[in-house]
Amino acid sequence: MTDDFKKSTANLRKAVPLMMKNHVAATPANYALWYTYVDNAIPQLNRDLDDVIDNYGICPPAAGQQLYQNYVACRTETDMRDLRANIEILVNEVSNSMVDTLSDTSQFSQLIDKSFVDLARVENEAMSMEEVMKVIRQLVSESTEIRHSTRFLNNQLENAAKEINHLKTQLAVVQQDALFDALTSLYNRRAFDSDINTLCRAEQKMSLVLADIDHFKTFNDTYGHLFGDTVIKGIARRLQLSCRDGIHAYRFGGEEFALIVPNKSLRIARQYGETLRRSVEKLSVKDRRTSEQVGNITISLGVAELEPGESAESLIERADKYLYEAKQLGRNRVMPI
Repeated sequence: MTDDFKKSTANLRKAVPLMMKNHVAATPANYALWYTYVDNAIPQLNRDLDDVIDNYGICPPAAGQQLYQNYVACRTETDMRDLRANIEILVNEVSNSMVDTLSDTSQFSQLIDKSFVDLARVENEAMSMEEVMKVIRQLVSESTEIRHSTRFLNNQLENAAKEINHLKTQLAVVQQDALFDALTSLYNRRAFDSDINTLCRAEQKMSLVLADIDHFKTFNDTYGHLFGDTVIKGIARRLQLSCRDGIHAYRFGGEEFALIVPNKSLRIARQYGETLRRSVEKLSVKDRRTSEQVGNITISLGVAELEPGESAESLIERADKYLYEAKQLGRNRVMPI
């Protein structure tokens, strides 16, 4: 038996029980992560994974996947870089073809105008048949060239449409396992659903905070959707900066966010929510159209602590109920009191 085989067998015997203990699904990626962990091949990975377990008691799926991407795999990043490169090439090719075709079309339009002027001289100046035929031959020649040019562009656009569909399929495959929301860089809803369900099934002590931007539709209607996106990103940054002691922030959907607060009671989680509310209250966002600084940005929050045997759906429903109460009582507050 070789040393490598003995080592891999020993690591297997260590990794699998740890995965079971931490409620980790037996996927190739997870096994690669935990194999690397028990092998102690990347000390920083071990430190980060130990911190996650200290905070949550188990390893939530999103945290495990992020550690895998950070320390073990680079395939996703490579795929995304390839997709971006392919899209850039595609856009440049079509753009250049359109510029060339527009240039050809402009020249052809000028030629038609000149030809009409020349043909008008037939009556006025009694041009010879040879001169008339020369004008017509030039017009036919240029017509053929512009037809070729537009046909080439049409072919390129058809090919581009096919390539775009192919790239969309590739992108869907790559993004299927993505952890993060594209606009805010917070964990996305898919990561939240996976984490909250795993933690509830494991009955780990935790609290859930749901936050919603107050009067968000008014911001969109008054300043436009791009400004609304800027507000969402600004609040997301405040949430991200407030994440400590293992707290994870997620974009729950639209203008709503979720935060999982591990190993904390309702009272502590509510205090955290109040600190977060005050932080957002100080936020102001610049309207790029008018250079106006827009303030009065607030959030309402609902907090719930996981009860023994409670499902994820029930926990979310209770937090959402308190969030609704916060809205009904005037917004910019944390419930329950």
